[in-house]
Amino acid sequence: MITIVLIDLYKKELERLKQEILAYAADDQLWATPPNAIAAGNLCLQLTGSLQHYIGNLIGDSGYIRNKEAELKAKNLSRERLLEEVDNTSTIVVNTLEELSKTELQKVFPTTEFEEPVTTEFYVLHLLKVLGYYLGQIRYHRLVVTAA
Repeated sequence: MITIVLIDLYKKELERLKQEILAYAADDQLWATPPNAIAAGNLCLQLTGSLQHYIGNLIGDSGYIRNKEAELKAKNLSRERLLEEVDNTSTIVVNTLEELSKTELQKVFPTTEFEEPVTTEFYVLHLLKVLGYYLGQIRYHRLVVTAA
């Protein structure tokens, strides 16, 4: 039951990410860096890289190899390229979650991010929270950049 809900929430949130990317008036605005801010393009790449690594690779054994440095250094990729990355991420996340059993959800997730071990279910929910946080940052970035 929880995986059906998670799949629905991830689909909706990743669709919201696409809508935020599409809401920029021009591709170059995605890469603008207002003071003390990260470009929306880099936030999008960090988010998709994170989801593909933690869900696709660590849970689904996709073989995805994350390059955080490249996510932060990328510049001037097209909106279409970012949308492709979101679509790829959505497919990987949904396919992985569809295959998760109740038993797998209760296994310890391989992370030292928290003070004590957490389950895969906990971590997948945590990543959903991270997705919402990044969506908020991208929305704020868009409002700042497009108002200028």
